[in-house]
Amino acid sequence: MTEDKRLPYQNPALGDGERIADLLGRMTLEEKVGQMMQLDARGGDLEHLIVERHVGSILHTRPSDLLKAVDMVRRKTRLGIPLVIGDDCIHGYSFWEGATIYPEELGMASSWDPAKVEKMARATAEEVSATGVHWTFSPVLCISRDTRWGRVGETFGEDPTLIGEFASAMVRGYQGGAKAGEPLAKDAILACAKHFAGYSETQGGRDASEADLSHRKLASWFLPPFERVAREGAGTFMLGYESIEGVPVTFNHWLLSDKLRGDWGYKGMLVTDWDNVGRSVWEQKVKPDFVHAAADAVKAGNDLVMTTPQFYEGAIEAVKSGLLDESAIDEAVSRILAVKFRLGLFEDPRLPDQKRIDAVIGNEAHRQVNLELTRESVVLLRNGSRAWNADGADGADDSQADKPVLPLDAKSIHRLAVAGPLADDAQTQLGDWAGNSGQVSWMPEGQPREMITTVVDGLKALGKDDDFEVTYTKGANVVVLKDDPNGPVFPDGQPRPKVAFPAPLDQRLLDEAVENARQSDAVIAVVGDTIPLIGEGRSSATLELQGGQVALLDALAEVAKADDKPFVVVLLSSKPQVLPQSALNADALLWAPSPGMEGGRAIAEILMGVTAPSGRLPITFPRHAGQLPVYYNQIRGQHAWRYADLTQDPAFAFGEGLSYTTFSYGEPQIEGGETPFGADETLHVSIEVTNTGSNAGTEVVQAYVGDLVTSVSWTDRELKTFGRVELKPGESKTVTLDIPVSACSIVDADANRIVEPGEFELLVGHSSRRRDLKRTTFTVE
Repeated sequence: MTEDKRLPYQNPALGDGERIADLLGRMTLEEKVGQMMQLDARGGDLEHLIVERHVGSILHTRPSDLLKAVDMVRRKTRLGIPLVIGDDCIHGYSFWEGATIYPEELGMASSWDPAKVEKMARATAEEVSATGVHWTFSPVLCISRDTRWGRVGETFGEDPTLIGEFASAMVRGYQGGAKAGEPLAKDAILACAKHFAGYSETQGGRDASEADLSHRKLASWFLPPFERVAREGAGTFMLGYESIEGVPVTFNHWLLSDKLRGDWGYKGMLVTDWDNVGRSVWEQKVKPDFVHAAADAVKAGNDLVMTTPQFYEGAIEAVKSGLLDESAIDEAVSRILAVKFRLGLFEDPRLPDQKRIDAVIGNEAHRQVNLELTRESVVLLRNGSRAWNADGADGADDSQADKPVLPLDAKSIHRLAVAGPLADDAQTQLGDWAGNSGQVSWMPEGQPREMITTVVDGLKALGKDDDFEVTYTKGANVVVLKDDPNGPVFPDGQPRPKVAFPAPLDQRLLDEAVENARQSDAVIAVVGDTIPLIGEGRSSATLELQGGQVALLDALAEVAKADDKPFVVVLLSSKPQVLPQSALNADALLWAPSPGMEGGRAIAEILMGVTAPSGRLPITFPRHAGQLPVYYNQIRGQHAWRYADLTQDPAFAFGEGLSYTTFSYGEPQIEGGETPFGADETLHVSIEVTNTGSNAGTEVVQAYVGDLVTSVSWTDRELKTFGRVELKPGESKTVTLDIPVSACSIVDADANRIVEPGEFELLVGHSSRRRDLKRTTFTVE
């Protein structure tokens, strides 16, 4: 089209506001409602979605259909409004064969290294943007508290400060540093902060249940990470499934209007989660029909409605019947169009670029980013021969023993036995949202096997040049799958996943693993959970290892003890699990949460001492599911310090993790700490950290603050900042940390965040446990 024949909305020389106003004025009600819909492209009838329903967005689009969809908009729609194409690129481009798959978010958080995570998101954006997808439904900002919930692995753990740091890093990486409203570069994608808000506060660990949250509780812990990325310019927000105080988030004016759009001034686009509007009719049953559901969803401030096809007829009827003013639809469509203009889609639809695809998808540079992050995501929880205190001495240190066995001495090991169902399971190692995890049909085999290094692969690669043989036996099965007794599909037509039952003990597999262990010089068992036990709609009633895994660990531990050989347990799981005594009493225990394509290599390097472990727990491990919740920053004031039959002390606490060396701390110093601080000042904290061992290592210095007396009940201490420091043997460094006094806040009875005057304690050290922290105090006036 020549320049003089372009309509105003097609003219890039005009401002976005002018272009949006012109385009809105040309659209029919049906076209506006269509723009508010994001529909699932897996059904295959793109013409119905694009031409008959005028959809503004599609998701789960087959790679072969991306060009077809964009061309259909150009050729067959009246106004040629481009699609914004989104997908679940959660920890890499989940559904593109050959894309780089990183650790899941819980693994990323175990690194305590936001800079590495920003690099991961930048690399992911380069891969995703090359394929014609514009938008990722990531990062997840939910707080994990009841770890029976199936989506724990998608989160950054249990602490809002840690979550905020990592979410901010991911948003910067995805969007290439673009702030609110700024254009996105060709190799950037829109981020999506989800699930707003409180979705993870489940009842009994059940997914999408009623979240029993007051406004004060939301403001205290669940909202701060979202507020941070809203103010920093996250392109979009996704709403949670759950109800809060009886009102589904989809219709929750306090969350959407008062907080997000109001107090925080957020102007970006909101998208519902999967069929939120429809679920209010057929599942939650708080709306009588789709007409009322559509009207109320628009009035509440929703923009893009994901996978509720009935929204189309419902919204149109709501306007025609007077239930909904068309101006409310105009406001929502304006925000959707603003996203499309921000992406420059009217001038450049950002089509799949085969040259860029060939250059960036799964390339060596991204593999290296993945490996460096994964190395930092492995947590060493135990290393040595001291027996585990099963009852727990309420703070006794069970993890750091007197005779470390890791790293393994390759010179003394000629035959290494590896056992366990996860030791060579490449696809399970990737975790959820990774190819064949059940969301799409076009990758039945998952990601290419040659791109994935399992633990067995990694150990064999390291041992190939030495007198060192690695032998593998599976040893046990985890689950068997059976059809859901409620039928093959949900009421909305989505397929129901099969139900996972513990696999029966396979004596042949067990005997093979035991015999292999007897003939070897050291034993490594790799256990955990598998895809049918992970993810959305897959909450678990127990945290124990499933199938024959406990029997396998018990048998291997007995062999190792009888023959006095090292026994190491590697836990590959999407969440903290409750481990048997045979694992807790192993000579060493590592945890790698769904570690992605480079997981096996990173773990093998740590086991053999090529790399030193530096991961720290972003979430607490319980001793028993009956302890839940066990997050570290609980409200103070409970009676007693233990159950009648069990300690309340967790198995492993938030922030814990060992190295192949030891560290000591000096006393924390606060610059100018002798005089009171004002609420607008910043604490400048310094502390000397010394490597007291014989190996180089990385320590994660953690700073917690506690308000000693508060006007309302509050937690004993909260993480406020942290920093990584690398130290050579015998080396000391002074670590400096800054803490704004405004961050030393509480939330009052009216859900207002305030800083109260009085005395505070500053705790700096190795983990959230008090025994690991050095203390000083300061005063706020």
